[in-house]
Amino acid sequence: MTPPIIFIIDDDPQVLRAITRDMRTNFRASYRIISTTSVAEAMESFLDLKNKGENIALFVSDQRMPEMEGVDFLQKAREFFPDAKRVLLTAYSDTDAAIKAINSVQLDYYLMKPWDPPEEKLYPVISELLDDWQASYRPVFKGIKVIGYQFSPKSHEIKEFLSGNLVPYQWQDVEISQEAKDLVKLNNIPLKDLPALFLDDGSCLCSPGIPEIAQKIGLNPGIKNIVYDVVIIGAGPAGLAASVYGASEGLKTLLVERRSPGGQAGTSSRIENYLGFPNGLSGSELTRRAITQATRLGAEVLLPHQVREICQKDGYKKVMLENGDEINTHSIVITTGVDYRKLETKGIPDFTGAGVYYGAAMTEAAAFRDCEVFVVGGGNSAGQAAMHLSKFAASVTIVIRRDDLTSTMSAYLIDQIAKRENIHILSRSEIAEAKGNGRLEELSILQCDTGETTTHKANALFIFIGAKPFTDWIGLDIIKDEKGFLETGRDLKTHDQFKKIWKQDRDPYLLETSCPGIFAAGDVRAGAMNRVASAVGEGSMSISFVHKYLAEV
Repeated sequence: MTPPIIFIIDDDPQVLRAITRDMRTNFRASYRIISTTSVAEAMESFLDLKNKGENIALFVSDQRMPEMEGVDFLQKAREFFPDAKRVLLTAYSDTDAAIKAINSVQLDYYLMKPWDPPEEKLYPVISELLDDWQASYRPVFKGIKVIGYQFSPKSHEIKEFLSGNLVPYQWQDVEISQEAKDLVKLNNIPLKDLPALFLDDGSCLCSPGIPEIAQKIGLNPGIKNIVYDVVIIGAGPAGLAASVYGASEGLKTLLVERRSPGGQAGTSSRIENYLGFPNGLSGSELTRRAITQATRLGAEVLLPHQVREICQKDGYKKVMLENGDEINTHSIVITTGVDYRKLETKGIPDFTGAGVYYGAAMTEAAAFRDCEVFVVGGGNSAGQAAMHLSKFAASVTIVIRRDDLTSTMSAYLIDQIAKRENIHILSRSEIAEAKGNGRLEELSILQCDTGETTTHKANALFIFIGAKPFTDWIGLDIIKDEKGFLETGRDLKTHDQFKKIWKQDRDPYLLETSCPGIFAAGDVRAGAMNRVASAVGEGSMSISFVHKYLAEV
């Protein structure tokens, strides 16, 4: 942790050197000593120090300075660091001003010049003030801060991006946090320009886009190689596994992800049935381990970048990005997974990101402490989300159309839910309408058997109603099934157009699509098992087929 600061100002360089020397002699083990002769320089530094999350424990200011009197300087300093102790350096003739300042700027002490010997006239006074400050001192968070409104879709988007990319940050609701209000006021940020992102270096971005954030925090490196052996599109479990195996086996490997790594599994609060983790692990922890492993082995990661299309030219496959960049590669593994299906019920689109969330939305769970929360869906993802939300919410209600959860959810989750007193099941029901004023406040729920509609207070709704493959962007002659999943291997032969497209002497490899050298793994593939372990297995296996294909070309 960075030590707190003692800030000293005096326009007389000789006096400033003396008091700075004495302060460092006795306090440098626990405090950083910053000193200046310029009021203008000091004032310029305050905003930067505040935005960086620095802590100033004590101000020591001379009274008679040509730019500004010490009392006025301390008054200005108090706007930035109201909890810091304030000491005025005075000559005998300035004692009246110092006494008046005790009330006007809540001066803690005035110190007469000279203060020799410091062991008697300086150190005891300063030590007592610092001890008093330490008693109520709480370290300010140092790092990225996001300030905005809790029920703002833009704020939710930024939080999801940072947490999904394992970037530590602190969220501050401007309607609740006094520190957030102070930062917004000191930086003259109009409320309409929120959310604001404060970076480690003290700079501030107002209502930034995701690409701008990625660039600022170093998540957006350039493409390093002219040609890659394999480009993996999608950083879910299958894509991460393919990256690990591709890099470990010496292939020039690039992983491209449009949002954040982990996919749907990355948002899971607890994966209980993954081999080798008897106590389970969170999706974010699995993602963190996999990304660390892949990059350590030499895989490059490019995010957030969306692929516009794939094409073939001059014997290479080209991955065309939305920003216009082109990536040359010998082979491709598509692991784009699935997207949550949208609930088109009346009112739902109006509150998406403002009380209505798709997926686990781990970043929002703590915001609904002691609130009424609803979950739509009966699969494992819905069950895991309900268990996690129940740690915070007063009540979690799972809304399902079926009679019970037995046909859609794993037994271990059903047992856990049954033991959690604040989780309730509303069966044979569906959401009829979402209502609220700027945020979700009520849900109308239809009972399917009776046709009766009831109104429930609702602070949040988390939606898990199935998924569709993210394959709309894929062109070429890549065969999909009727739902949009990518067909691979032997199953391709069942399609009438296969013989028109496939012109190789051999049959497609097990995970190969109808375009030679382009493979599919994980949930995006037709016939996939929709399990984390199977996605990891397919991602790993795809690299063995990449090797076979590369040996042919």
